[in-house]
Amino acid sequence: MNIRNYTSSVPVDRSVSLIEHELVRAGATHIAKTYDPDQNLEGIVFQITANGMPLTFRLPAKWKQCQKMLLAEVRKPRAGTEERINDQALRTAWKILYDWASVQVSLIKLEQAEVIEVFLPYVYDHAKDQTLFDKLKAGGFKQLGPARETK
Repeated sequence: MNIRNYTSSVPVDRSVSLIEHELVRAGATHIAKTYDPDQNLEGIVFQITANGMPLTFRLPAKWKQCQKMLLAEVRKPRAGTEERINDQALRTAWKILYDWASVQVSLIKLEQAEVIEVFLPYVYDHAKDQTLFDKLKAGGFKQLGPARETK
């Protein structure tokens, strides 16, 4: 399998702690966690003030998509295989999210990117329970306008 961190042994709470540290380095003033109905950690919600305006962001760890991919690789499932895959999917998804956050914050610190530039797709509308990316996707990305040909 050619997926980053698919064998990660880093516990979810360690990856989350590292992500929180990176978010604080990027200027986060508030950090909260979201859980699915089975009490699996599914995302981090945080706030950063940019241009004098507090903005809320939601970073999801899409571990169920990771789980699906890992399960597809199992040739002979045994007792407990699904539970082990669930645990691995959670570790893998959160470790990948930590790696991503670490690189993004490094870009911000090196002034290669701005906070808003990095986290813009994750701006979160609590009333609609959607990120900006979710809204754009639901609208078929029409808000971005037609593609223009380059010469």
